[in-house]
Amino acid sequence: MVEGINIDKVTAWLQDQVPHLQAPITFSLIAGGHSNLTYLGVDRSGSQFVLRRPPLGHVLESAHDMGREYKIISSLESADVPVPKTYGLCRDVEVNDAPFYVMDFIGGLVLNDSVVGLKVAAQHRRGIGLHVIDILSKLHSIDPDAVGLGDLGRKEAYLSRQINRWTKQWVASKTHEIPEMEESCRILTETMPDQIGATIVHGDYRLGNMIVNADKVDAILDWELCTLGDPLADVGYLLNNWVSPGEIELPGEGDQSPTAVGGYPERQELCDIYSANTGRDLSQINYYRAFSHWRLAAIGQGVYKRYLTGAMGEDRDVDLEKQKNGVLRRAQAALALLQA
Repeated sequence: MVEGINIDKVTAWLQDQVPHLQAPITFSLIAGGHSNLTYLGVDRSGSQFVLRRPPLGHVLESAHDMGREYKIISSLESADVPVPKTYGLCRDVEVNDAPFYVMDFIGGLVLNDSVVGLKVAAQHRRGIGLHVIDILSKLHSIDPDAVGLGDLGRKEAYLSRQINRWTKQWVASKTHEIPEMEESCRILTETMPDQIGATIVHGDYRLGNMIVNADKVDAILDWELCTLGDPLADVGYLLNNWVSPGEIELPGEGDQSPTAVGGYPERQELCDIYSANTGRDLSQINYYRAFSHWRLAAIGQGVYKRYLTGAMGEDRDVDLEKQKNGVLRRAQAALALLQA
């Protein structure tokens, strides 16, 4: 038995969706997810696929909409952005107690941290970095209406909408006081730059949400936070996760970035390439970096509360105190950038 999967009902549903599927199917939880749960399915012939479902227990529905995530990935299959092929979406909660969708399994490395980052050959790292910023430039050049995503969200007032959304998330998930969160929110609101244009925004664009092979990215994953709005939010977030060798982005949290092993393009080069590709002005990028730290703190607090209450299931090897402290450090990092 695998927690979160009704094997008999899910198998029956899959046999109508996935070509050439051969039962029985074995499922295993893919480690690394802190929000929606991701499972690897393997059939009798050894064919592999991926199943995504919301966390166990009561969660904020808007943050775990399977239909929305499925629509985004399916719509981008024909665009110049690498995503897995999708097979189907199940909205019937009688099948597995919650909606889920299934997509192709793509092998390769997921660079969650610098330990995994060491597995990337030194001669491939620069190429990966260049591909990462090239894909982001292309994503932000897609006309949402042309790929069927024009109704994904409002295109205007992205920052104000996001600050409102994650403030509500923070309030709903709050377990203790963090004054830096409140102060950062105040400054972010008062110094908000004007939005110029609107694009598809991934919302969690970093190497830890990509599958890489050799010197290229084969798939962009985890589209649950995707919306329409200000593309510079993606750039600021990427830069926060693009740590140079010897740099500790968040003091006390330690090195969690695969780029810290060296060999990747520097932040400024990424900015220069992005600006050249898109024509966008990055002179206020530090605001977006601060916003991204603050938003991640709000997200992290939601994750902390779900683990605290057992909504992410059993047998999760999670250091709750480290998770709690990580929220504080993100809030402090945001405030430091805003006050610089």
